[in-house]
Amino acid sequence: MAKTFASSGDLQAKTQTLEILGDGIYALTAEGDPNVGAVEGEDFLVCFEAMATPVAAGAWLDLLRTHTRKPIRYLVLSHYHAVRTLGASAFAADAIVAHEKTRELIAERGTEDWDSEYGRMPRLFQEPDSIPGLTWPTVTFSDRMSIELGGDRGTLELRYCGRGHTEGDLVAWLPKQKVLFAGDLVEARAALYTGDAFHLDWSGDTLDRVADLGAEALVGGRGPVANGRAAVDEAIASTRHFLEVMIREVGRVRDTGGTLKEAFDAVHGELAPRYGGWPIFEHCLPFDVSRLWDELSGVARPKIWTAARDREVWAELQD
Repeated sequence: MAKTFASSGDLQAKTQTLEILGDGIYALTAEGDPNVGAVEGEDFLVCFEAMATPVAAGAWLDLLRTHTRKPIRYLVLSHYHAVRTLGASAFAADAIVAHEKTRELIAERGTEDWDSEYGRMPRLFQEPDSIPGLTWPTVTFSDRMSIELGGDRGTLELRYCGRGHTEGDLVAWLPKQKVLFAGDLVEARAALYTGDAFHLDWSGDTLDRVADLGAEALVGGRGPVANGRAAVDEAIASTRHFLEVMIREVGRVRDTGGTLKEAFDAVHGELAPRYGGWPIFEHCLPFDVSRLWDELSGVARPKIWTAARDREVWAELQD
């Protein structure tokens, strides 16, 4: 029996949970849906991630406004994917901040990604007609950017830790409070999407740099907040393990003359006992294995996903 395409059959609303991780530090999780967050400065807000549509973002902002009425000075985008960026207009932020590679990727493949993600995850696109167009960062950086929060709130550091989930992922780090917004470089009890990834970099130096920050609370791209150093370490370790198993199994099948389908079956068999019940596992895995096969075959940069290519890969591997 064919599996429902990606997350197109996941139409049930998820319960949202707002956690306050410190003075003026907010994280909104939703049972494996994309996480968002916000940090208060002395007289302004920094918001992290934009959701898929302005309507979806507006509901998050209504909740945030029950805690603070400060104006939004910065909207920080961890990477270019549509479900993270297309709600940006709701924030009316003074500046939209992203890594310089994220801006390049929006220019190169933003339209195709929009169509792809809408087809894969329609529930996240509440009132898609409210999207005015692609989101364009107005401030970019290559390595690091610091935002002084004012008063005794310390500094918010935006850092590029290396290629991982995409070519341009950034993290938002609060060194004084030891809170990290990791974007999709780390997931806590949610499966990884690696269709646009650099698996070898991600599983090695990139995650090493994330771990070296020493966070005591971590908001991943999906899943619950990891509270406490042990939980943070576990989230990073499970992310790395997921990647390492994929690299091992796809590499083994490819090196012995196997097929992409055989590689998918091998990876699924190894990962499903531990991760199969985690959100979006079945959705992600065909696209993950397809990209990793390409990467190990010498395709340096991820191929552009289109709605048509999504269906072709799904039919080959999951049907």
